[in-house]
Formats: sequence, C-alpha cells, structure tokens
Amino acid sequence: MAPNPIRVGLFVTCLVDLFRPRIGFAAVRLLEAAGCRVEVPASQTCCGQPAYNGGDRRDAQAIARDVIAAFEGFDYVVAPSGSCAGMIRRHYPGLFDDDPAMRARADALAARTWEIVSFLADVMKWDGVAAQLSGKAAYHDCCSGLRELGVKRQPRALLAKVAGLEVADLPGSEICCGFGGAFCVKYPAVSDALAGDKLRELEAAGADLLLAGDLGCLMHISGKLHREGSRVRARHVIEVLADMGGEPAIGEPG
Repeated sequence: MAPNPIRVGLFVTCLVDLFRPRIGFAAVRLLEAAGCRVEVPASQTCCGQPAYNGGDRRDAQAIARDVIAAFEGFDYVVAPSGSCAGMIRRHYPGLFDDDPAMRARADALAARTWEIVSFLADVMKWDGVAAQLSGKAAYHDCCSGLRELGVKRQPRALLAKVAGLEVADLPGSEICCGFGGAFCVKYPAVSDALAGDKLRELEAAGADLLLAGDLGCLMHISGKLHREGSRVRARHVIEVLADMGGEPAIGEPG
C-alpha cells in the first residue's frame, strides 16, 4: 500500500449487511488491492432511499444528516450498490435546498461518492483483476447505476480480465428487472413478469451466472430463478472480481 493511501469509507448498504455480508468483504479486498485504506464507519445507517421514494422527506433528511456526518472525513465514499450511491450522489443535495449549510455538506459528500466498480475503473484506474472462474455469465445493468451514475462499460471491462469467464450480452440488459424497491410490493404481477423476461433471456443465452451491481436486483431475479427451477445462479459482480465467485450463490445456504 502507498505511504499515503487514499482513505475510503465503505458504505456497506442495508441489504449487504443483512443478507450478503461477503459482498462487503469482497469490496474491502478489491479496494485494498487498488491501494486504498478502507474503513467502515460503525455509525452508518441506511442511505434513506426507502423513505425518500415513499415521500417521507423528513425522515430522509434525518437519515441523510447521519450519513453525511459519518462519512465527512473520507477522501471518497464507495458503495457496492448503484442504487445507494445514486441516492447519496444525486438526491442528497436536493434534500437541503432550504438549508445552505447542510446543502454545502451534502454537495461535498455527493462529489466524493462512487459506486464501487466505477470507482475502481474511473478513479483508481485499477485493472489488476487476478480472479479465475470457469463459466458463462450475463451482466444485468441495474437502473440506478446505469441511468444515474453511468455504470455500463466498467464492469464489463473488468470482467473481461477474469480468467476462464465468458460474458454474454443480454438483449434486455438495460431493462428493469422488476425489483424497483417498493415497486415489487405495489405491483407484484408486473414485477414478476419483468423477472420472468430476465429468466428467459438468461436461459436463451446459455448463461450459468447472472451478475449485477445491486443486491436488490440480484435477490429479486434470484428468487425467480429458484422458483422456476433454473440452473442459473446469481452473484454480485464484485464477488467474481474479488475471486469469490466459486462460493455459494445468492439465495443458497452457506
């Protein structure tokens, strides 16, 4: 590690913390490999997106204040989620339009917040992938990462360096999987139909693995895969990049 490494605060995210902690460990492994010093503030909470999307502005502001305070001292804030990174980067500032001092703090944090794969590729210029995984994978572009943060080429470029892995294109890779946070609860039939479209594309592509950058999307599609008895398994892209792709897939024990 360099004498004065970049100090990164890892925003773990609720879903990773509660359902797939190994994604957090994969994030630490990759960031350290890129030369960063990684810290995980114990006071971090949810990014506030559920409250924000539900119209609960007061609670969204309160959560944002806590996150801003927890991460202000870092050179960068990095999250293994385009959705959470997008919330901080694109929506925090607007929560404080009526509070100039907090708006300035939110703007400063937003400018330093990145989704992990784009951070590795675009900020750190890291291409030191040493992972190996035999199989055929398909990558799904999650809505927030793609549309709010421009995450598209970066995961594919890094996955191309994984020895033994073939990456197939999905015709509908940029189409929503149907999760959408509360959308899947409010509109279950539409949500399930969209997940079914993903399943059919994965099967047609002959993919063994579904990869993506947001655990919410992965859990949603994985649930559909398991219900339909599909052989396709789901993993977060950084699990593969960190050479953890051979461990149990999302939704499997272990």
